[in-house]
Amino acid sequence: MTKNIFFPIVLLIVCVLSATAQKTADVYVDKHGVMRWGNSREEVHGFGVNYTAPFAHGYRSAKALNIDLEKAIDDDVYHFARLGFDAFRVHVWDTEISDSVGNLIDNEHLRLFDYMVMKMKERGIKVLLTPIAFWGNGYPDQDEKTAGFSFKYGKDACLVNEDAIKAQENYLFQFLNHVNSYTKVAYKSDPDIIAFEISNEPHHKGTPAEVTTFINRMVKSMKKTGCKKPIFYNISHSIHLSKAYFNSNIKGGTFQWYPTGLGAQHELRGNFLPNVDQYTIPFAADPKFKVSAKVVYEFDAADIGRSYIYPAMARSFREAGIQWATHFAYDPTYMAYANTEYNTHYMNLVYAPQKALSLKLASEVFHNVSLYKSYGRYPDNATFDSFHVSYENDLAEMVTDKKFIYTNNTTTKPTKPEALESISGFGNSSIVTYEGKGAYFLDKVEQGVWRLEVMPDAIWVDNIFGRNNLKKEVAVINWRIWPIKISLPDLGNQFKVISLDGNFSDFENSENSFQVRPGVYLLVKNGVTTKVTGKNKLGNIRLDEFTAPKTSVEKTYVLHTPFTEIAENTDLKIKVSVITKEIPELVQLHINSANGNKLIEMSRIAAYDYEATIPSTEIQRGYVTYSIRVKQDGITQAFPSGSIGPISKWDTPDDKSYKIAVVSKTNSLYLFNAITDADEVSKEWRRGSNLLPGNEPNTALMTMKIPSLGNVDSENLNGQKVEDYSLRYNFSKKIKGRANEFEHLTKLIVKASLLNAKPFAIQVALVTKNGNAYGGLITVNDLAAKDYTLNISDLRPVKLVTLPRPYPSFLNYYFEGTTSNESLKLNDVETLQISVGPGIDTSHLKNEFSFGLENVRLE
Repeated sequence: MTKNIFFPIVLLIVCVLSATAQKTADVYVDKHGVMRWGNSREEVHGFGVNYTAPFAHGYRSAKALNIDLEKAIDDDVYHFARLGFDAFRVHVWDTEISDSVGNLIDNEHLRLFDYMVMKMKERGIKVLLTPIAFWGNGYPDQDEKTAGFSFKYGKDACLVNEDAIKAQENYLFQFLNHVNSYTKVAYKSDPDIIAFEISNEPHHKGTPAEVTTFINRMVKSMKKTGCKKPIFYNISHSIHLSKAYFNSNIKGGTFQWYPTGLGAQHELRGNFLPNVDQYTIPFAADPKFKVSAKVVYEFDAADIGRSYIYPAMARSFREAGIQWATHFAYDPTYMAYANTEYNTHYMNLVYAPQKALSLKLASEVFHNVSLYKSYGRYPDNATFDSFHVSYENDLAEMVTDKKFIYTNNTTTKPTKPEALESISGFGNSSIVTYEGKGAYFLDKVEQGVWRLEVMPDAIWVDNIFGRNNLKKEVAVINWRIWPIKISLPDLGNQFKVISLDGNFSDFENSENSFQVRPGVYLLVKNGVTTKVTGKNKLGNIRLDEFTAPKTSVEKTYVLHTPFTEIAENTDLKIKVSVITKEIPELVQLHINSANGNKLIEMSRIAAYDYEATIPSTEIQRGYVTYSIRVKQDGITQAFPSGSIGPISKWDTPDDKSYKIAVVSKTNSLYLFNAITDADEVSKEWRRGSNLLPGNEPNTALMTMKIPSLGNVDSENLNGQKVEDYSLRYNFSKKIKGRANEFEHLTKLIVKASLLNAKPFAIQVALVTKNGNAYGGLITVNDLAAKDYTLNISDLRPVKLVTLPRPYPSFLNYYFEGTTSNESLKLNDVETLQISVGPGIDTSHLKNEFSFGLENVRLE
């Protein structure tokens, strides 16, 4: 064939393929591995959530709580639209809708799923489905016995057993051919279902040829339906088999990201922007991977309750070439009060408003940041394009001419407030002043007319990430009335407030301010005539739509964590949050003093927050004890006990109080104490530890037994061995009462012991708020616990380990950010890093390294 003939033919083929894609409107993958819309050839940008209400625990909980699941789905999908999501993914619980040979069972789970897909479509939300989950349906309960092939064979056998493989082929064929009972369109043909991922996290252990054959059999069964959509496969597990994945007939690979591990059982503290600085894919240079589309099916910064992190994750995804990402997992609102579905995750617009706004911002990143765009390394990339993230302020924000989104109080001012069309926020800004604890949304409908939506207050009253159950309320909702001030040039100083859902009568505001309760409103500038009503639409939402659970505050909560210790002769400011339906009549601080009991009235600072100061004259060596008294509806309660009755009565059952140690400024400042802090130490999943009583009263040893260094990662057999084992503990809360006493501290002291007779080196490092680590080596050489000392002035920059270890496990072990020449400032330290590996001779890496850690302190 001549060159002159060849090129026209190639061009003709490309045109035919493009025309076919446009005609069917199916998403297709171009020669550069980029997903494009078939009807426009524009790049796909998809961002949203996983949501599991029709299945497993979500379904059972709805039944237990007598919830109308269709109404619950309606409400949550409205919130997805409100947050700007345009993507949905879920691993379908095949075990609940199939039998042992792969026949599809048309039951309530499948009907509800059909309904949910229909509701997503109505909101313009696109869908990526994973038909096979392999999971049982029990978590967090025991699995139920189901008819499905996954229950019969289990995940491992499903990948190799011939009968199980045939069942999957049959099931996939029937699943894609299933006609949605609401849309009357088969999944394979639904234009809003853009792609399929074969199965969830398969974890192959076979040979490359076996793996490729298995995948191709699954693809063939799906293509046999006539499906033209891209088919993806998980390639972030068992990545030593990556060639096997690329040699198969898939169009792209799927990934997940849990940069802070899973299952801490408590909220992680500290700056985790280093953990999400980069999503590094080891096989990124493989030519076959480069032409594959890239999807993130699940991600979350698990066990983090703050709002700064998601836009940074989205930035790293885009830098890695990811086009679609769905958070795992959005809590159905009916059970978000308890966070039982996946207690290591927490996401809901009503109950976690700042996190939800952060996810909204991450969606904006996905839709505005170019594919493969790099902004350098942290901390230089904390500001990128129109976005900014701040760990210290727990803030993520986006500022453009038309949009202003923020997750916390911000001093940032839009450059063109007169051009704004959309504001979403929490707290105070130059545009909105509001002390309530819910998210709010302002959207321009037309000139001089805006829609305001205000969510109720959400307050976390227990450990969100702990051991939860449906009878345990970890978060409450309150429909308080708060003043709000809106400063928008387009509205001016005087505008009419029209309730769209009947919460208020219409009224005129005064000087930009008015009282607002949760609901949705139309704000109309004085002098403007409008025909807009609540039935009008704004994008994919109707103006009068609003949904949120009613007030759940049925008792008084006082939220307060006392300092561990404070220096004598220092004023002590006590801050508490008092959660009641209405503003309490009185909040008092009751001090149990050697000079007699004293009462100090506490001042309300904002919303539910109160404070008072115990004068330095009361802060003397020993202990300061106090309680909080709250008067509501004529009844006085004491906290932390919750007892009822006036303090003057001799029989008031108040036998509890808050207690803070008062010490000399010359006392050691403890950064870690095993007996109180061991449970919050982050360490690699595959290693264990134990807590043993110490040789002295009220002491303990946190023991670590490390069989060797440089173990092989079972998910990355060809990966580089990391000859290190590290621990992490954030001590910011522990030292908060003495955080201003660093100027006289010169020594870092570690009390540790060997568990066997072989001495070895341990690196001890202090990590600052911006992720810089400074450390030095000690040699533990005694079976008895003793002190090992490092001079602060001798600490030097060392590598920061990304702990808790991220998943997938191929991600960077060390954070390699912007090189810092800053010297160590003790005022900036907040985290302790203990590492075994630095200073160990390579000939000793196979040794067992066993030690006990009693405490770490500054003197």
